[in-house]
Amino acid sequence: MSDKQRDDGRTFDEIRPTVITRDYLKWPEGSVLIEQGDTKVIVTASVQNGVPHFLEDTGKGWITAKYEMLPRATSNRRRRDRTRSGVSGRTKEIQRLIGRAIRGAFNADLIGEITIWIDCDVIQADGGTRCASITGAFVAVYDALKHAVKNHIIPKMPPFKIISAISVGIIDGEPMLDLYYKEDSKASVDMNVVMDEDNKFVEIQGTGEGTNFTREELNQLLGLAEKGNKELISFIKALLEIA
Repeated sequence: MSDKQRDDGRTFDEIRPTVITRDYLKWPEGSVLIEQGDTKVIVTASVQNGVPHFLEDTGKGWITAKYEMLPRATSNRRRRDRTRSGVSGRTKEIQRLIGRAIRGAFNADLIGEITIWIDCDVIQADGGTRCASITGAFVAVYDALKHAVKNHIIPKMPPFKIISAISVGIIDGEPMLDLYYKEDSKASVDMNVVMDEDNKFVEIQGTGEGTNFTREELNQLLGLAEKGNKELISFIKALLEIA
């Protein structure tokens, strides 16, 4: 693998500087601003009584997510993501990914019949917005559940595994970790990898963008994703003061 610097000064296996500001907003039970390089996402986690119909009278809770990008999160104004039938297919896919990832982190079966609503609003996009949303959502939901315990909404914190997400890809034949927009837009292979603190995969999304890739290249990308996620999970542990 190459040791040359990328356009932003990083090496091929280096993640962008990451900052997570907790309690970013006044009203939500959990809220963060996550910044990864020039990507910035506000994530809130709201605790509400009640669950979807399919979980009524089961005693189980639910965690679900919404995702949206503000019109000037990008270099040119984009239309708000609304159609007559709702949000676009891409947005639905991202929302489902975030929801699945966070349900893979927390055992919602043990929180009673409440719903945790995750809202991810991208205020500045420079690649990796869905991954930043997942990483930020873990912290926001953790804080929301802590709030729920403190205020006697749930009896105790449910079992959980810390999770994070990172992008990897192949640019000009070189595997790279944590792509920013310029890299992502020209990647021949693009992948998003969600992992937990036990080094297990929660979800892998990957595709060849016009170029097929080998098993060796896949292994290289997963190795980079593992490195990046380990660093993010260590960061979250320190942030939340979890041993």
